[in-house]
Amino acid sequence: MPTAKKTLTFLLSFVTSLGAFIVLCFVLATQQWIRSTIAINDSSSNGSVIITYGLLRGKSIQELNHGLAESDKNFEVLGTLTNSSPKTLHSVVIVFLALGLFSSLLSAGFTFCNSVSNPYQTFLGPTGVYTWSGLSASFTFITMVLFVGNTQSNHLSEELAQKLYPLYPATTQQGTSHTYGYSFWLTLLVILLNVVTTVIIIFYQKARYQRKQEQRKPMESAPRDGILF
Repeated sequence: MPTAKKTLTFLLSFVTSLGAFIVLCFVLATQQWIRSTIAINDSSSNGSVIITYGLLRGKSIQELNHGLAESDKNFEVLGTLTNSSPKTLHSVVIVFLALGLFSSLLSAGFTFCNSVSNPYQTFLGPTGVYTWSGLSASFTFITMVLFVGNTQSNHLSEELAQKLYPLYPATTQQGTSHTYGYSFWLTLLVILLNVVTTVIIIFYQKARYQRKQEQRKPMESAPRDGILF
């Protein structure tokens, strides 16, 4: 059976890794990743299209300068995009976030396993926790970078606006402003939680190693005759 200190340490790591998993589930399901305001100006009307969306779903509204506004449109992000570079990269973003979600789940499983057993010498031990927590943090960071790159470089929001409002082609778009929402910034919390999980185990392993060294010193300094008898 594990010691009380080991159980408490790994249970604390279990809480942080499970927290990372829960936050990733939340950010995947919510739509508050980004809010884009696209200015529209053509011969018949001018105003803006406001699109708020996440990785899976979003909504948009058209606001005209003479006071009229079109009702909200709810849409599926991948279903709205055609076979284009923004759609491909957005699919990759979802895949990386799903990998981060899976890695966080495995990290939570490994930490819980360590809290009730002693698999020090196998991959189920701290090495496994380091691996899955590190992968979860890495996948989450890549997700953030790819999402920003797709939004800024591939003009993801403009592509969505063009598909949702075909009466306003790209030539009528006069500029876009982006505001990243809380769902996007919560991914930083996921990275932090994974780092905390790893740091907790590192400190525990370091303390365990020092304790073993201290237990070994009396044997090394004891007289040889005393050791024999």
